[in-house]
Amino acid sequence: MSAKKASIHGQRVVFDFDNTITDFDVLDDIIERFSINNNWVKLEKAWLEKKIGSEECLRGQLRGVRISRKDLFRYLDRIKISPYFAKLIKLLYSNGVRVDILSDNFSPLIRRVLCNNGIKGVRLYANNLRFAHNHLIPLFPHKNTACILCAHCKTNNLPSRNSKDKILLYIGDGNSDICPAKEADIVFAKGSLAKHFKEKGLNYRRFSSIKDIYNYFKACHGRKTKNRKS
Repeated sequence: MSAKKASIHGQRVVFDFDNTITDFDVLDDIIERFSINNNWVKLEKAWLEKKIGSEECLRGQLRGVRISRKDLFRYLDRIKISPYFAKLIKLLYSNGVRVDILSDNFSPLIRRVLCNNGIKGVRLYANNLRFAHNHLIPLFPHKNTACILCAHCKTNNLPSRNSKDKILLYIGDGNSDICPAKEADIVFAKGSLAKHFKEKGLNYRRFSSIKDIYNYFKACHGRKTKNRKS
């Protein structure tokens, strides 16, 4: 990661979704709540121990989930995200900042949550999902066949930087964020992502909620405004 001077203008900002924009892991909660057996536990353990990749893990876990599209969306409609995320998106857009969400969750579920919370127009790259009666059929359009670690290769979907002046800022919390975060100029991390960066001696900024990210950009915006007036 290069040490570039932070300014709100010209940045590219990438968010993870589960436990980053949301306060908990939505996909994990769905699997735990609506599975007809406990097979998902064994798969989760194998994934955490890196014996299997997330595609194999998710395929196996969703195979045990039983819920209709209607009931699943009713569950999603109860999920609230921090009001600071809407404020943050407004601030970033008003300064011409590109915003992307990269997730190992599924796009129909993420879009439902975002829309219910008044968030529209954000670029989203995630796995896909097909509904078949009470079954959820996962699709993985962004997988990297050369790597089995992640179902969605987030690194391949990072926004391109066609200028050396562009700053890439990554915000995440999990194992699937490790590879893309290493490509960023500034990393906000918590959870296993923060643990990895700390153990490897890599630079990062710890955060606990979206409010922390909003305050960071608000401060950057304030410095930019002050510089313009001086």
